[in-house]
Amino acid sequence: MASHSFTFFLSHALILFLLHLALPCYNAAAKHGHSPSRHYRHQAHHSNPRLYHAYIALQAWKRVIYSDPRNFTTNWSGLSVCNYTGVFCAKALDDPKIQVVAGIDLNHADIAGLIPEELGLLTDLALFHLNSNRFCGVLPQSLSNLALLYELDLSNNRFVGPFPSVVLSMPSLHYLDIRYNEFEGSLPPELFKKSLDALFLNNNRLTNAIPASLGQTSSSVLVLANNNFGGCLPPSIADSADTLEELLLINISLSGCLPPEVGFLYKLRVLDVSLNHVEGPIPYSIAGLAHLEQLNVGHNMMTGVVPSGVCILPSLANFTFSYNYFCEEEGTCMNLTSKGIAYDESHNCLPEKPFQRSEKECQAALEHPVDCFQHPCTAGFRGPPAFAPAGFPAAAPLLSSPSLSPSPSPSPSHF
Repeated sequence: MASHSFTFFLSHALILFLLHLALPCYNAAAKHGHSPSRHYRHQAHHSNPRLYHAYIALQAWKRVIYSDPRNFTTNWSGLSVCNYTGVFCAKALDDPKIQVVAGIDLNHADIAGLIPEELGLLTDLALFHLNSNRFCGVLPQSLSNLALLYELDLSNNRFVGPFPSVVLSMPSLHYLDIRYNEFEGSLPPELFKKSLDALFLNNNRLTNAIPASLGQTSSSVLVLANNNFGGCLPPSIADSADTLEELLLINISLSGCLPPEVGFLYKLRVLDVSLNHVEGPIPYSIAGLAHLEQLNVGHNMMTGVVPSGVCILPSLANFTFSYNYFCEEEGTCMNLTSKGIAYDESHNCLPEKPFQRSEKECQAALEHPVDCFQHPCTAGFRGPPAFAPAGFPAAAPLLSSPSLSPSPSPSPSHF
């Protein structure tokens, strides 16, 4: 896929647009059950109670910031919160006569601290960006009050604990990025039922099988890489065909065969299942993915024939199937250079091709064929490999660091 970079600049115009998108959920703010403002209600006489609540929240936050080497919060004093660095105000949706705090952008501030319960007072917040800081601890449940929040970027911090289920209570959330943290445990099935446009979960400590609800995702970009989920890719992934364009499952201990339902994802441009324990053949259904630009099945235990239908895909620009046990290439697959496709076919069992596995390794694979119909791929399956893999990497490389300014439509170069 052609490399392109998306740069997100937080502006008042964009905040107003996102607030407009969140308008149907505005009245829901009062229905959330967490109230961190217990002893601030007497301040209702203030000329703008919402900005006063924002002042209370930001002052509470400043008190639990332990390091701010770039002095982002130096001017966080006084009631004029709209002048605070990284704080953006806009007209309230329900009352254009008053200003409210609609966005916070502290990307790359290198701040160390916690997220206090009082941030739940920022009920007009539409964007909350904390990419590349040193915030730690767990997210308070009071954040469920952020009924207008459209984008939440907590990437590249030090947050811990189970998956932050508080995000499930944010009705307007469309963009969630929690990559490069220390979240652990299972993913809640409800996550994939939310109306998210992009979902980045990579480089955490998440475990257990991917929920079967995966196919209910509305995301165009879904990145689960560098976790330890295990199990198979649920066949329900086919249900996301109308939206899914990029699916990255790199190094997640995926096992079993790739389900043929992958070939139903007709909008898919990027599919990467490398560095796993996937067995069996490349599903021939992938030959129907006319928009597929990048396909990476490298570093698995796949066998059989590399199908010509995949190699003649009209948009294919990069095809990696190295470090497997493929024994034959059909048609055009034998000469991908002629089609201008970048490829890596090394460390397979391809006759008369350079840099292949030894005869002993290949024979072991041939003696233990995989029948995917006998072992259908279902979520939670952790069957043993059909044969002991040889040459599998001891440790998988991490994905690259998060982009400086993540956007709602990132390219794989951001991963």
